[in-house]
Amino acid sequence: MTTRQITLIACTAAVVASALGAAAPADHRTAPRTLRIHRVQPGESIQQAVDAARPGDTIVLSPGTYHESVRITVPDLTLRGSVAGPAVIVPDPAAAGNACATAGNGICVTGTQSSPVKDVTLRSLTIRGFTKNGLWASWTDRLKVQNVTSEKNGQWGIAQERSVRAVFSHNTAEDNGDAGLFVANTVDREDGAQDSKGVVIDHNRLVGNRVGVTVRRLRNLTVEHNEATGNCVGMFVVGDEGTPRAGAMTLKRNLVNANNKLCPKTPRLPYLQGSGIVLTGTETTLVTKNRVEDNVGDSPLSGGIVLFKSFVGASNENNEIRDNVVLRNGTADLADRDPGKKNTFSGNTCGVSEPAGMC
Repeated sequence: MTTRQITLIACTAAVVASALGAAAPADHRTAPRTLRIHRVQPGESIQQAVDAARPGDTIVLSPGTYHESVRITVPDLTLRGSVAGPAVIVPDPAAAGNACATAGNGICVTGTQSSPVKDVTLRSLTIRGFTKNGLWASWTDRLKVQNVTSEKNGQWGIAQERSVRAVFSHNTAEDNGDAGLFVANTVDREDGAQDSKGVVIDHNRLVGNRVGVTVRRLRNLTVEHNEATGNCVGMFVVGDEGTPRAGAMTLKRNLVNANNKLCPKTPRLPYLQGSGIVLTGTETTLVTKNRVEDNVGDSPLSGGIVLFKSFVGASNENNEIRDNVVLRNGTADLADRDPGKKNTFSGNTCGVSEPAGMC
């Protein structure tokens, strides 16, 4: 990189004077910490800036288009766009030698089981047109993804596995091949559900994907204040027969409307269309105060809020569906198509239920 500027910002702790005005002893002073801001221009390498960064640094991308994939393994690093305009990351057809690019991903944040990468922040970026995923994260702790647009990627827009305590907030995921936003225990084997330790998915806009949000084999997370529209399925909570079971989560105050895109069947699922919120193989999950409207189709999973037996045979149990507005959905506003036990429906505003009598 030839023109990248590095701005040094010295952050020195204040020295507290004594009551008599004398300086504090030198051995009581806090050592200065240098925080660096790396500024990258279009045509320069984001990856070079990442490789040169230390924990605590910030990389700021000037407005423009960047043709590359970026792998982040440095903890406590912020990668963000400029307030002056959008920074767009797109594939480089000539990219080689970068594991993230080889996998077909735009940005990869990757740690290891013994050393998860912690406190990475991605903010105010657009990631577009990658053959696999826009953002892929694995073995992370406290990842923050905010105001990121991930669109027209082949599989997932924003995706995470084997990670805890993440926050996905105020993002847009649009026209991705599978889920706009995908969080899971792991994607390469069939494990029991993982404790996400409080993952939060809030205030995201999910449009035109196969599924707006997929939560797969996880526990202890919140999905709230999101908008899912124009997908085949708005929100899909996936569990199975593993131990521990998926669940112990809350879906609340989401707007899930007109998810009527038609998606063909796959080896795992039937064709999808007109599904608002779907739970399969899940326990002790609260679905409350959502607006689920105008999701219409005749797939086995179609309907407003649908409980369906997992495709590997696991039932939903002890879930609570209450105080939602669920209207004009087909084939039903509320559909319990699962022989599971102790699932309750109460206080919902709806017109048609399956079986009858839940509205």
